[in-house]
Amino acid sequence: MKNLSFFLLIFLISLHYSFSQKIVGGPYEQLIIRGVTLINGNLAPPMGPVDISIENNIITAIDNVGYPGVEIEESKRPKLKEGGRELDASGMYLLPGFIDMHTHIGGEAQGTTPEYVFNLWLAHGVTTVREVGGPGIEWTKELKKKIKSGEMAGPRIVSYSVFGSGRKEPITSTGEARKWVRENIEKGADGIKFFGASPEIMKAALEENTKLGKGSAMHHAQLNVGRWNVLNSAKAGLTSMEHWYGLPEALFDDKTVQHYPLDYNYQNEQHRFAEAGKLWNQATKPGTDHWNETMDKLLELDFTLDPTFNIYEASRDLMRARRAEWHETYTLPSLWRFYQPSKISHGSYWHYWGTEEEVAWKQNFSTWMQFVNEYKNRGGRVTTGSDSGFIFQLYGFAYIREMELLREAGFHPLEVIRAATLNGAEALNMDDKIGTIEVGKLADLVLVEENPLENLKVLYGTGAIKLTDDNEVVRVGGVKYTIKDGIIYDSKALLKKVEKMVDKAKKDEDFQIKQPGMK
Repeated sequence: MKNLSFFLLIFLISLHYSFSQKIVGGPYEQLIIRGVTLINGNLAPPMGPVDISIENNIITAIDNVGYPGVEIEESKRPKLKEGGRELDASGMYLLPGFIDMHTHIGGEAQGTTPEYVFNLWLAHGVTTVREVGGPGIEWTKELKKKIKSGEMAGPRIVSYSVFGSGRKEPITSTGEARKWVRENIEKGADGIKFFGASPEIMKAALEENTKLGKGSAMHHAQLNVGRWNVLNSAKAGLTSMEHWYGLPEALFDDKTVQHYPLDYNYQNEQHRFAEAGKLWNQATKPGTDHWNETMDKLLELDFTLDPTFNIYEASRDLMRARRAEWHETYTLPSLWRFYQPSKISHGSYWHYWGTEEEVAWKQNFSTWMQFVNEYKNRGGRVTTGSDSGFIFQLYGFAYIREMELLREAGFHPLEVIRAATLNGAEALNMDDKIGTIEVGKLADLVLVEENPLENLKVLYGTGAIKLTDDNEVVRVGGVKYTIKDGIIYDSKALLKKVEKMVDKAKKDEDFQIKQPGMK
């Protein structure tokens, strides 16, 4: 009897392993996702049950196989070929893979490795990222190579080099600007990230980049925005603006420069961020001719807004951002230290952050969100970017928070999903391959067991809190599977890897997360 029990146990373990292998892994010559409810990136309402057929990472069929609550007729379903795999997704929801349009793949100051960052992104359904500045194009190319070969799990990387990177001296002529742009593309970059330069150099660089058919992004840094705002950029060929700098400046009625206090110092992070929180209040009012004319011009130029609301959320509610529940489990000690009040760490501007600063930022958000939502309503493209690794925003988790903030801005949940998928694909000129679930496109997919349209919080790795009919508090959701390059990733297993990384770092350093100033 003991031997029988032992062999039965071994059989059950092997059966479980076999089943796990059947739905987690890949790539597979054929994969059929069965009985799922489809939430696409094109504003179509959900529909299901459907069966999605995939062959060699290409979607080959989307079959409507029945009606909700009605037993599916097996004879009407696509057939599994010999050697094919299937995934029973009954009761689940399927979305296109998410596109994070503003990322940095870790950083030396933050002490974060690509593996750590990639696991968090994939665990939250992010299958494509636009890297807007990193250690260098060769470093990024090596990561791309490792991901493509299967040596490393990671998202698809679209890399934008920072303008002028790789040079010992700054670019001081239009000839140098054009030459750098050509060399940047020859080295393998996909586009350029600008912070600013003199108008003639910006014009030359953007013109050359446009000739080469490449994308561009810009954080209109305050050091140059007085002479070159978002309208200047868009007219010169910039394809997307990051954050919101440069947009209020394009909307000034009674000034040409923001109202800097006379003791302002750009190198002082509290000065920089506190005064930035007053910028939208200095712009023209919503609905004015100036407001409408500026928006009309950006719409005419097919310009993309990538607001990254989340990275500024601590400015309006510092306690919420630093007490986010995922920090204890998933934030590395080195990253937590980087977030703390500091005179040298970018974005660690908590020198004396108080009620007045937060109230100003709440008002800043209100007008900013109004512009972004109206831009979307009038046909403009708005994308989803996170800019994680700064200001208490953690990779993956911050991306989902960005979705929630788009919802707060007035986006319908389906519009949020479009911003996170198809809009990003269009901005990257990749909408023929990704962004929606369509026959002929790559199988970049996200599977979740709860309906994210009802509650976007179910996309967080920590899930959403729910009270059951039995009065039990439970966690529901979290992405179940992320599919990219034909590989099915168990999202919760990826988060477990991150948790182990963090646990090890804490043990090695005898580290415990403490709130600033606490002994």
